[in-house]
This record gives sequence, structure tokens and C-alpha cells, in this order.
Amino acid sequence: MTDSKIVNWTAADNAMVEDAIRRGASRRDLLKMMMAGGIATSVGGTILGRAMSAVAATPVSGGHLKAVGYSSSNADTLDPAKASLSTDYVRCCSLYNRLTFLDKSGFPQFELAESIDTKDALEWTVTLRKGVQFHDGKTLDADDVVYSLKRHLDPAVGSKVAKIAKQMSDVKAIDPRTVQITLTSANADLPTILAMHHFMIVPNGTTDFSKGVGTGAFKLETFEPGVRSIMKKNTNYFKSQGAHVDSFEFFGIPDENARVNALLSGDIHLITIGPRSIRLVENRPDVVVQKTMSGAYTNLNVRLDMAPGNQKDFVDGLKYLINREQILKAALRGVGSIANDQPISPINPYCNTELKPKAYDPDKAKHLLQKAGVMGQTLPVVASEAADVSIDMAMILQQSASEIGMKLDVQRVPADGYWDNYWLKAPIHFGNINPRPTADLLFSLFYAGDAAWNESRFKSERFDKLLVEARAELDNAKRKEIYGEMQGLVSENAGTIIPTYMANVAAHSRKLNGLEPNPLGGMMGYAFAEYVWLEG
Repeated sequence: MTDSKIVNWTAADNAMVEDAIRRGASRRDLLKMMMAGGIATSVGGTILGRAMSAVAATPVSGGHLKAVGYSSSNADTLDPAKASLSTDYVRCCSLYNRLTFLDKSGFPQFELAESIDTKDALEWTVTLRKGVQFHDGKTLDADDVVYSLKRHLDPAVGSKVAKIAKQMSDVKAIDPRTVQITLTSANADLPTILAMHHFMIVPNGTTDFSKGVGTGAFKLETFEPGVRSIMKKNTNYFKSQGAHVDSFEFFGIPDENARVNALLSGDIHLITIGPRSIRLVENRPDVVVQKTMSGAYTNLNVRLDMAPGNQKDFVDGLKYLINREQILKAALRGVGSIANDQPISPINPYCNTELKPKAYDPDKAKHLLQKAGVMGQTLPVVASEAADVSIDMAMILQQSASEIGMKLDVQRVPADGYWDNYWLKAPIHFGNINPRPTADLLFSLFYAGDAAWNESRFKSERFDKLLVEARAELDNAKRKEIYGEMQGLVSENAGTIIPTYMANVAAHSRKLNGLEPNPLGGMMGYAFAEYVWLEG
């Protein structure tokens, strides 16, 4: 056998291998076939690996995709402005499009926009793609974009990003394909902001979202809030590739064991899981586990405007009582990194690496909690499966508290309705925050004084002033310095205790291909249905 045989491996030979793989041939079968053709085992194995990789990377059309998220609610919505759960984001990404989207490196790319231009980061000109059609046949134009963006400014809509959209002081159509956006102050992050799930584009004048009419890769067939969604491929999609699967079904299963069992039984192609379930699936030959550091986190929220969080000594005491190392090891099974009570993770270029987390110090914690006068009380801490690993985190905290003579009553509540009934409301409760692509978005959504999702009711005039300054600062070094100070203000003064940053963990059937990480969250930033395909 000579090296010339490798060179003479032809396209016809490769096609033969691809056909055999598609018909279900095993690796052993293929090696026998190659050796019969005069290819040595070592060389055949190399070629086989290349061939199998090439086939796996080649999208296949057809099939019904079934995927499961960890949450669902009767408040599930098809209105992108009101989306607040991952299941909402998945549906919106399937039915609608944004002006921009983020690639796996976190850089904004054009989607419905053909170009976005500015000279001063204050006034922006958006040029739309030609010939894009909504599911009902209407052609996308500038009026649709103006309407979609201005909806967020209407209090009656109840947009989850109303405070972010407020910086758009004027949005107007210049001609059918051109939109001008004027900001209240310069913000170089606008193209990234427009990639958020909430800024999906809907037809001008839409008030009834029950039909999910968008420009997206799928058309809505069935939507049952809190139950399931079924969609079919949009054969008139403006992207030449289009979705690979013929249809797509998505629903939520709050119980993690039930999600895992659904995957292992072959009923589901893709699920999200927590770290504790990795061991159940990682050695299964028919399952692939994908771990992606993303900056997501589960945090303990202490309302600063309610007792006992209105005493700083109480909040500081909890921060010293949080055993971050144990949470990382036991609750997250090591899949994450230590955090320092602020939301900008090490994968973000603006992370303040000099800001150290508070060390686990039971004696210091006890001293501060005694000053706060809470040692003789029993304090409720609300946790739920809805907030990933929050129950494990709560139990670890409860054990640490008992060792210093403090009583914490961990109230485990159902996942269904958690985000409506407990998050942002209970004096001490857990949150679970999906990744956001910029520091500005994290701070604007969760820490600005007027933010709807300000989890601990943190208020700081200095912080709000720096938030505006950072948006307009085009010097990257100065911007990083500003964000560094803001991280310090949050870490020291907010009531959001963030012990660890988490990795997104997905588990999927080996039949599913094409899944890649994305900075907007798990499941390819919840847009996976458009890009993945099914083998076999």
C-alpha cells in the first residue's frame, strides 16, 4: 500500500461511503468495504473519519424536530415584546426575525437589515432587505420596523425592554426600505441591542399575536400556552438555506428527571439540563452533551426595600455566608466558575478581574447577622426548579446558616407560575438570568434604578449616571474603567448575591446535528430550530 492510494481516493468513493452511512452502515462495515477496495486499515480509518465528519456536517432535509425547555406557563406568549422565559424566546426565534442577530462569536450580523450605518452612534440609518415576506404574504417595509420598535414605548404593551427602548427618542420611515433611529444619547451597542429577542419585527398594526405572523423560518400550526407549540417549515423563507426540518414541536417539562427520561426514551431530540443530570447522560452512546460557558447565573435576591433586606448588615452577612466553592462543586458539579455578586462574567471583555468575591466566613457572617437582629428569627427563602439549581443552592445556604445558629426556612414552590408569583416579589428568593450580549444590557435590565427587572430594588444615582456615560464612551479603555466601577457598586451594594457563573448544558440525540453555542443563551440563543437537522 502506498501513499498514492490516498491521493486517488475519489469523489465517487466518497459518495459511496456517504450513501452507506445514510443507509445505516456501521464503522466496521465501512472499514471492511474500504479494505476490500485495497485501502489499508490505518489509511481507511483516517478516510472514514473524514467521510463521516463530512456527512455529519452536511445538513439533511426533512423530519419532525421535538425539543423541550425547562419552563412553561399559562402566561406563555407569542408577543416578542412580552417574552420573558426561554420557551417564549424559542417560539419567537422560530416565527420572527430581528434586524440583526449575534453569531457564535458574539458579533452582530445582519438579518432583516441589509445595512446599519452611523457617524456618531446617535443617529442610525437602517436599510432593509428586499423582498422579505411575512407568513401572510405581506412584504416587509419600513413601517413594520417603526411599529415594532415603537411598541416598546407604549406603556399599554407592557414590553419587557421598555426601559432599553426608551433611549430611541425617534424612529421614523424615510422610504419603504429605510428607517432612521435617533437615540437620546450615543450608544455604540445599538446593533447588538437590536439582536435581543424582544426586538423581533412584526407586521405594522399587529395587536393579536395568537397566529404568530412573522417573517421567520416556521409558520405557526398550534399554540397552547403552558402546553406546546407546533410549527411547520416556511417554504417562502427569505434566507436561501431555510429550515432543514419539516416541522418543529416545542414544550416545557419543569421536572428535570422527566426531561432526561424523555430524551433517553427517544421521544425528544433536545433538552436543557442542569449539572446534576450530566452523569445520567454523558456516557450514553446515543446522547451528546454540550457545555458552553455563557455568563448565565442563578442568584439569591434580597429585596432592599423590604425587611430584613433593608438592613445592609443582613445582606452583607448573607454574602459572607454563601459558600461559593461548595456551590460550584456540589450544586453545579464543577460546571461553572466562582462569581463576585455582579453579573459581568469573565467571558465578557469588560469583566473587572480585580474585583474579588467575598470569602466564605461564617464568623464574620454571624457578627453581621447579629447586628441586623435576625439571629432569633426564622426567615423564608423561596426556591424552585424553575430557577436552575436554586434548590441545591438554598439547601447549602441553609446548612451554613444552621452551623451559626440561624434558621432559614427553604420554601420549595412549584415551577409553574414561579416567575409570575415569586420572582421579584418575595423578600428573599432566587432568580435565574439568561446571558445577555453586552454589559449595558445586563445593567440596564437588572440594575438601573427604573428597570422593571431590578431584582433587589437596587438604587444608586452614581450607578445610573455611569450607565449613561458608558453607552456614549467610544474609547474602549475608558469604557472598561466605567464598567469596572459599576461592577464594584453592584457587588458591594446590591441585594443580588451571585455565587457562581454557570455553563449552559444541553443534551441531545446523536440524530440531531448542527447545534452550536451562542452568547444569547442555550439552544443556539434559542434559535436552534432554524439551523439544526436530523440524521436517520
